[in-house]
Amino acid sequence: MTLLYRSTRGTADDALTASAAILQGLSPDGGLYVPTEAPQLNLDLNKLPNMPYQEVAFKVLKAFLTDFTDDEIRDCVNAAYDDKFDDPLIAPVTHHGDDYYLELFHGATIAFKDLALSILPHLMTTAAKKNHFKKEIVILTATSGDTGKAAMAGFADVTGTKIIVFYPSQGVSAIQKQQMITQVGENTYVVAINGNFDQAQTNVKEIFNDKDFEAQLAAHGFQFSSANSINIGRLVPQVAYYFYAYGQLVKKGAIKNGDTINFSVPTGNFGDILAGYYAKQLGLPVNRLICASNQNNVLTDFFKTGYYDRIRPFFTTTSPSMDILVSSNLERLVFHATGEDATQTAAYMHELEKNGHYQVKPAVLEKLQATFSADFASGDDDQQAIAKVYKNTEFAIDPHTAIAKAVADKYRQATNDNHPMVIVSTASPYKFPNAVLSAIEGHQVEVDGLDAVKQLQDHINVPLPKAIETLFHAEVRHNTTVQPDEMQAAITKILKID
Repeated sequence: MTLLYRSTRGTADDALTASAAILQGLSPDGGLYVPTEAPQLNLDLNKLPNMPYQEVAFKVLKAFLTDFTDDEIRDCVNAAYDDKFDDPLIAPVTHHGDDYYLELFHGATIAFKDLALSILPHLMTTAAKKNHFKKEIVILTATSGDTGKAAMAGFADVTGTKIIVFYPSQGVSAIQKQQMITQVGENTYVVAINGNFDQAQTNVKEIFNDKDFEAQLAAHGFQFSSANSINIGRLVPQVAYYFYAYGQLVKKGAIKNGDTINFSVPTGNFGDILAGYYAKQLGLPVNRLICASNQNNVLTDFFKTGYYDRIRPFFTTTSPSMDILVSSNLERLVFHATGEDATQTAAYMHELEKNGHYQVKPAVLEKLQATFSADFASGDDDQQAIAKVYKNTEFAIDPHTAIAKAVADKYRQATNDNHPMVIVSTASPYKFPNAVLSAIEGHQVEVDGLDAVKQLQDHINVPLPKAIETLFHAEVRHNTTVQPDEMQAAITKILKID
């Protein structure tokens, strides 16, 4: 069976193979690619506890990417999940206090995006060969902090590609910024904008859908694709670590095979938690997926009321990867919840683009609430969670993980649900040293960046990841800043097509 991919806003008649959808990134009609039918996963849960990460990833990718051969998938998996991860388990599950933590920060850029962006370049170059693709692929990405660095690390000096990353100049942590502006690779380009992430993401989508610009690119031998989780090739690899986490819990004796568990996921653009939803659809015994937001709590309101409203104050917080008011991947979930009604989904998305809000029907909300719970944590909640976990367990967590922990505690208190809780830990504390140090010391510290890293290490006695060590002597290579409406002009200058 060849599994095809259709747009959330189009018809199944225009469906593509997985490899073609990966190359395309975003559908021409503005929608996101989703499978036309349920993938068939050949994975025995009884064998899961003893499977290495690479084998779990292979099984999951084989279910979704059916026009790739087994050898092609294995080659991509083996190239991605190697010794660039500083833990042989790749994504270990650890136990601290009442919770289990799925640690997704052991890759090259110490954030969860590494799990998908280590493999996407290999999937994309394999897809290009399969489709006899002649143009140079230009990866165009907006980032709220982590995607950009992880994507550049994955695509750096990959033949036949260039990557251009836009980020909000005041909307990322000092370490995130330092990681991006020192990125090596002759094909990597980083541009700051004087705006927020939503502006960057909206403009990237508009650039993708500009047919005149697309023709101009093609005339010069270029085609855009995306490394954001709007690209199905970025999203699918994330499904694997939910299965892998479950297997580790069984192996540890924390649960028996078949027991259901909860995941609390810090959520911004909705890709990470959507991967958990797909894992549940594939048969993983998940009780609840808890959507944890910071003060930019548009998703909390949506899951409680069915009303999505981006017209609200935008907060810059200590969890910048979640400072998002337009969660792109939610469109995929809405499509599924409407019974795969592309016309209705397109109407919702057009209303969001035009008026800034939409209201789903009661039946759609009921389907969403059958799987998802949602809440948010303020900045104080996040700091308190970091301090509490560290005081009780000597385990340091970053602000995004702290949001997931705080919301998990709120959920348990409100529901008395005592299913085992897995906190999805999306970044190393060293990526946000000022916030973590401030929480542990109990007051706002003045140091930030690498100075804060040094002080934080003195507190937590955790070895510095290689990704941080290299920053102490890395050369700044990217220092361009533009206005949001100058993004397309910046691209033409980079590609020398103006």
